[in-house]
Amino acid sequence: MIIADVDAQPTVAVKDLDRAKAFYGEVLGLKPVGPPMPTVQCYLAGRTVIVVYESQFAGTNQGTAITWPLGGGFDQALGELQAKGVRFEHYDMPGVTRTGDVHEAGGMKLAWFKDPDGNIIHIGSYGH
Repeated sequence: MIIADVDAQPTVAVKDLDRAKAFYGEVLGLKPVGPPMPTVQCYLAGRTVIVVYESQFAGTNQGTAITWPLGGGFDQALGELQAKGVRFEHYDMPGVTRTGDVHEAGGMKLAWFKDPDGNIIHIGSYGH
């Protein structure tokens, strides 16, 4: 099927696009791409385009919206985000330990944080 051969685009709902632009562009350092639109902004993360759009349903997703598999870049990314004031989430999960903001399981380091609208974003030390 053709859908299996095309990169998917994570799509994240936000309440205030200007506030989201500050977070995704300045805090996460993502590059805006695509034509300017009043209620949508796309960002490039590696080869993936993330679509950020205004919606009255923003922040209602209680699961992870975006994941970055950072491999050996995990510690650097964690430090950069902490330096920018990103507050990390702490979860209790079976088989997972936590030291500070870092969850560990099966030799992997994991961390979660939220954008200004409560969308959950995950970084991990696997992949890349």
